[in-house]
Amino acid sequence: MKRMIIFCMLFFCSTMVLTETSPRRAKYRQILRKIEELESMVKEKDAELLYTPENFVDGCENTTVTCFKKGILKLQPARSQDTPKFTKAIRIVSRFTAKDKQCNSTPPCESYEKKTPKNFLKGFENLIQ
Repeated sequence: MKRMIIFCMLFFCSTMVLTETSPRRAKYRQILRKIEELESMVKEKDAELLYTPENFVDGCENTTVTCFKKGILKLQPARSQDTPKFTKAIRIVSRFTAKDKQCNSTPPCESYEKKTPKNFLKGFENLIQ
């Protein structure tokens, strides 16, 4: 009987460990949620257009992420009431990093088309997904 109880406990614990999400995946989900929050809070009218990378080169994500990080710092909240929440979301999203090798084939940020802040955030969301 003791063996059966021990076996059931081990089985239950091992299934719990297997279903737990990895820290990396949880971080990506958090960043995606913050990007969605930013989309609803960002100033769209009279806002500065931002360089938006679109065609991502495999293995060169870090340089693309750097372009998005530069653009994120230029975003502004639509309403002043959203400023604390907006600032926190910007801080979380700007911590995102991508690991890749040395990449020379990625064009500079200024070579990309300028788009509205919401389209910019959609592009960033596509990169993370």
